Amino acid sequence: MPLPQLTVYRHDRQNRALINLAGEIDLESAPLVRAALARCLSDGIRIIDVDLTPVTFCDCSGLNSFLYAAQKTTEAGGILRLHNPPPALGRILDLTGSGLWLLGLPLGHVPPSLGDALAPAAPAAPHRNVPLVAVLSGDVR
Repeated sequence: MPLPQLTVYRHDRQNRALINLAGEIDLESAPLVRAALARCLSDGIRIIDVDLTPVTFCDCSGLNSFLYAAQKTTEAGGILRLHNPPPALGRILDLTGSGLWLLGLPLGHVPPSLGDALAPAAPAAPHRNVPLVAVLSGDVR
């Protein structure tokens, strides 16, 4: 069985994380997404931005991972937002009506930019660097 073709990178700044996903999110790789997002919460991250710019495909199993993570993040007093979803995921978000919850706006509107999402609200304090880790299997760090 081939390894899932998904790469996960994470960059932390205080209680925020930027997760960059690249590749395909499907039944095989969706657990990697779920684990990476859960790890953010267990590390005390409460604002999670997920950049999907280089994602080439995302099916409903990926959507399920994002919805689950958004629910857990909300329960922990945080927020999870998707940025730049690929066309297939955009269509699923429209069909399910979940764009409002995951994008913050209906899909027809411009989603918040990553620059705005990562801009500090207060003067910049030193930030914690978490090594960027490429994930090609179930091992998420």
